[in-house]
Amino acid sequence: MASEVQEEIPVHEEFFLCGGVETQILKCGPWTNLFDTQSVTRPKLLIFIIPGNPGFSPFYLPFAKNLYSLTKGSFPVWMISHAGFTLVPKDKKILTAPDEPNAQEIEDIYGLNGQIEHKIAFLRAHVPKDVKIILIGHSIGSYISLRVMKHAPELPLRRSKPASLARGSEQSTSSQPGYLHRLLEVHVPVDRKWESLCIL
Repeated sequence: MASEVQEEIPVHEEFFLCGGVETQILKCGPWTNLFDTQSVTRPKLLIFIIPGNPGFSPFYLPFAKNLYSLTKGSFPVWMISHAGFTLVPKDKKILTAPDEPNAQEIEDIYGLNGQIEHKIAFLRAHVPKDVKIILIGHSIGSYISLRVMKHAPELPLRRSKPASLARGSEQSTSSQPGYLHRLLEVHVPVDRKWESLCIL
């Protein structure tokens, strides 16, 4: 039954030139261009997944579909590949964002700082300012998410306390250095309740 529901979820694969490098984006939901959507029908929230190494976004597709289902299809769920981690098939067109301010190449795009700038450039070019963003990161994607929050404070990112802090269990994790710094909390509505998903 769950697999039947997941098969019905619309998934769009697109390739964009971002920071001078081809970038794969997988999008769950009917929204492919948030700027083309009228403000009345535009979602108020975007769930944006930044992968771990090796930056292969299709690996996260089952998770993204489940997340999309949990939100009852209310919000788009997008996954971005790391710069330089995908090859564009010959039958696919490479798109560019109109008025992309960071269309120029990013210095050292294949290094960690370049990957951070790559995600910031994409979000600035493809997400309207009135759409809140929830970042979900896995492994190095968690670190990149935290750096995006620090280096791009103008982005409409939704911030919240990690679940362990919200529940007062800071002491139980304090023996693990850096644990709370890698923890992101995502709230998804499930039957009028907000449940927390902690993504490491």
